[in-house]
Order: sequence, then C-alpha cells, then structure tokens
Amino acid sequence: MRLYDIAQVIRSKNAGPFTLTLDIIFNCVEDFERVLNSPNFTAARIAQVYDKRVSEVKIHPFKAIKGIKIALPRTISSGAPGDNDVYGSQQHLPLANIEIA
Repeated sequence: MRLYDIAQVIRSKNAGPFTLTLDIIFNCVEDFERVLNSPNFTAARIAQVYDKRVSEVKIHPFKAIKGIKIALPRTISSGAPGDNDVYGSQQHLPLANIEIA
C-alpha cells in the first residue's frame, strides 16, 4: 500500500524561504509505527524521491500526536524568480506514493 492509503493527512508547506516541510498524520499509533518501521520509509528513499542528499533529509517523528514531520531544503528560495510553488503546498505527492510494507 502507498503512504497515501495509510495516512490520514499528508501535506507540504514552507518552513521559511529555504525549507520545505512534509507533514504526515495518522489515525492510530499502529499506522504511525508501521510507517516508521517500513523498510521503504527511510531518509535514503525520501532523498531519492525528492532528488536530495540523504544528509539533507530530516525525519522528526512525534508519537504523542501520531505524526511525522520531514524537513527538506527547497531547490529554490520561496518567491524567487522561477519558483513554481511559492507556498510549498504542492510538494507532498511524491512522498504520498512511497510504498509501505
């Protein structure tokens, strides 16, 4: 199944002009832990999907709220010439398509 099928919410947004955050929220702790323990949900896989270096991918799990935040550097500063998503709100789909074991 894809991450899209197990998460309640998947969204992206800017965290300043140079950082993009991806938020994943789950209905239950079991789904949260299933994703975190999936061999396909890793910094390496996320880096591959977003064309980043592994060292640039920061995964922050928050068990108390059944959520995961991922921080990535933006390819271009928010609002700079050539930016096609000023708010960073359309960047979550590649993450949503990751297969979860």
